[in-house]
Amino acid sequence: MSAPTTYAASAAPEVAAIFDADSHLMELPDFLARNASQRERGRLPSLADIRLADIGDKMRAFEGAGAHAPETVAELMALGERITRGPKWHDALGAFNGEERGLALDLLGFQRQVVFSSFCATKVFNAPDDVRYAAAAAHNRSMAEFCAGDSRLIGVALAPLDDPKQALATIDEALRLRLGAVWIPSHAPGGRSPGHPTNDAIWRRLEEAPTPFLLHVGSSSLSIPDEWMNDGQSERESARGRAEVIGSKDLTAIFHSAQRFISVLVLDGVLERFPRLKGGVIELGAGWVPDTIRRLDHAVDIWARSEPHLAKFQRKPSEQIREQLRFTPYAFEDVGAFIRESMPELYLFSSDYPHAEGGRDPIGRFSRSLEASSAAEQERFYAGNFNDLYASQS
Repeated sequence: MSAPTTYAASAAPEVAAIFDADSHLMELPDFLARNASQRERGRLPSLADIRLADIGDKMRAFEGAGAHAPETVAELMALGERITRGPKWHDALGAFNGEERGLALDLLGFQRQVVFSSFCATKVFNAPDDVRYAAAAAHNRSMAEFCAGDSRLIGVALAPLDDPKQALATIDEALRLRLGAVWIPSHAPGGRSPGHPTNDAIWRRLEEAPTPFLLHVGSSSLSIPDEWMNDGQSERESARGRAEVIGSKDLTAIFHSAQRFISVLVLDGVLERFPRLKGGVIELGAGWVPDTIRRLDHAVDIWARSEPHLAKFQRKPSEQIREQLRFTPYAFEDVGAFIRESMPELYLFSSDYPHAEGGRDPIGRFSRSLEASSAAEQERFYAGNFNDLYASQS
């Protein structure tokens, strides 16, 4: 099935192709259990509490069906290029069925689309030690099942890194399942820096595959600690717990864990040791990226004498990041300004389909912020940088 060249946007960009670096499937309550052994099912994290945007009892109507009713599919298909203005979450076309997602891609006009789960990551990454890897494996099998519905879909595996041997086994199975990226937590795995030599086998495997590692919302806590919400204004409302998972205060800090992880990865020399390793930071915004790059270059310049390993770098952190890492801005951010402040190689288009955070016109919003950018820079944003990150999937 091939995608059309029209795009679901009010202001289509002057580019030949669009690749989507961030979309989601909406799990049904049996998502983990259906690809786990009978022995494992009772131990896996429960998805019985899946609920978003007050979908409530309607969830039970989906369970076991695996697809929308034919008349619902027809109604959603009739939206045509207005598909991003239609229903979100589980109500969206292709939310939980891979073949339906292929129909959505036809309307969206995207050549490829990366698919993350919506609810599993935090549950899997925070599961007890004796359950974590079984839960990740069950997730990955179900993700592969969803993506088998259309060859344009690139499924993202989960792989906790706390136990390097089990992490490698999980990654190996994900590669056998033909999943195209590995989503990892952004904490210090197993109480170690991500640059600890114990983790080198993981980075080597991903480099050789070649398959990128990804940090995404859900790689760490989404919310700032509760004490920061104690403002003495009990009458004030927060978006937390309603349609939005986070509130305004959370947005100010949501990227901190990923920023620290990437910074430590660079300063510990992981990108130097594995120069073909690729990684992405997804759905955490990108306004923080230019300053982080400057800080890392300053850190190497200033501390090279007192931390001699930094003086051995063959490439500046900014060069390592340009060649090996990619980031997705939010649709409300000015990606054109980020390109001018840093480098055009860094940023990727993403729709966040079918989540509401992606908005109803992601292409139009990004296109307006790119009006002052060159045609080559726009092509990089919508296609070229994606193909750099997913070279093995091209």
